[in-house]
Amino acid sequence: MFFSIIIPLYNRPQEIKELLHSLTRQTYMQFEVLVIEDGSTNDSRDIVASFADKLDVHYYFKPNEGQGFSRNFGFERAKGSYFIIFDSDCLIPHNYLEIVKHRLETDYLDAYGGPDAAHTSFTPMQKAISYSMTSPFTTGGIRGNKKGIGQFHPRSFNMGVSREVWETVGGFIITRLGEDIEYSIRIHTAGFKIGLIPDAKVYHKRRTSYLQFYKQLHFFGRARINIYKFFPNELKPVHFFPAVFTLGVIFTLLFDLLGWQLGMIGNYVLLLFTLLIFFHSLFQNRSLKVAFLSIGAAFIQLIAYGLGFMQDLWKRVIFKRS
Repeated sequence: MFFSIIIPLYNRPQEIKELLHSLTRQTYMQFEVLVIEDGSTNDSRDIVASFADKLDVHYYFKPNEGQGFSRNFGFERAKGSYFIIFDSDCLIPHNYLEIVKHRLETDYLDAYGGPDAAHTSFTPMQKAISYSMTSPFTTGGIRGNKKGIGQFHPRSFNMGVSREVWETVGGFIITRLGEDIEYSIRIHTAGFKIGLIPDAKVYHKRRTSYLQFYKQLHFFGRARINIYKFFPNELKPVHFFPAVFTLGVIFTLLFDLLGWQLGMIGNYVLLLFTLLIFFHSLFQNRSLKVAFLSIGAAFIQLIAYGLGFMQDLWKRVIFKRS
C-alpha cells in the first residue's frame, strides 16, 4: 500500500520542518509527501528541499485559497492509493503508518480519522490547550472520538481517504469554516465506510497563547453554523452547550452586580466546574502549572466557541444574512 501524505502550509516554516523530521522516522516508508504552500509570504521551499534525500517529498506553491482547496490541489497530484491529511502543526509518531496500514489490511476503511494528544516536549500552555480540546468536560472529547454525538466525522488534522473516495465524492467544496466535517458527511452519504483508528494518534501542537486559542475557537463556533447551513440535521443539542455556558457566565456576572441570589448559584456552579477541570487535568498531566492553565483554556474554549456560535446563529440563521 502506497500512501500520499498531503500537508497544506501557510507561513509556518518551523512547523513543517518538525513534521517532516517526524516522518523520516516512520517504520513504514512506502509513502510520498506533498507540501502545498498556500500563498505564504514566509515560504518553506528551502526547508522542504533539505529533506529530499530522506523523503519522497514534493513542494508546490499556489495562490492563497485556504486549507480545503489546498488539499484538493494535493489530491489532484497524489500518486498513492490512499491519501492522508495532516495539519502542519502536528508531529507524527514513528509507527503511525504501520498502524494505519495494519488496520486497512485487516478491517478496511474507505476513510478514517485518528485522535490527537500532547507530546512531552510541548509547553505547559500547549498541554493545557490540548487538554481542553480533548476533555469530556468541555465537549472537546467528542472531537475525533467515535463515542461522540451521531456519526463519526474525521477531522482534517489527522484524516485519511481512499483514492476511490476522492474519485467518487470529489474533494472539499468549502475551504474553511468546518470544511472537514462537511466533507466527512458527504463521504458518509455516498455510502463509504468511515471509522476511527484509535491508535493512529498525532501530537497536535495547538496554539501557544490564550489569545490565539480564543480566535481559533471563535472560528470553530462559527464553523458549526456553517455546517448547519449545508446539513441542518447535523446540529445537535450538545453543540449548544458552549453557548448556554457562555450565557450562564454572563448572567452570573450580571446577577452578582445586581446583588441577586441567582448570582450565588451561578458562582457555585462555576466553582464546581473549575475544580473539576483542575483536578481532572492534574490527574492526566501530573503538573500543577498545566492544571491551572487548563482552567483558563477550558473557559476560553467554551466562551469563544459559544460567542462565535451565537454570532453566526443570530446573523445567518435568524436574520438569514450571508
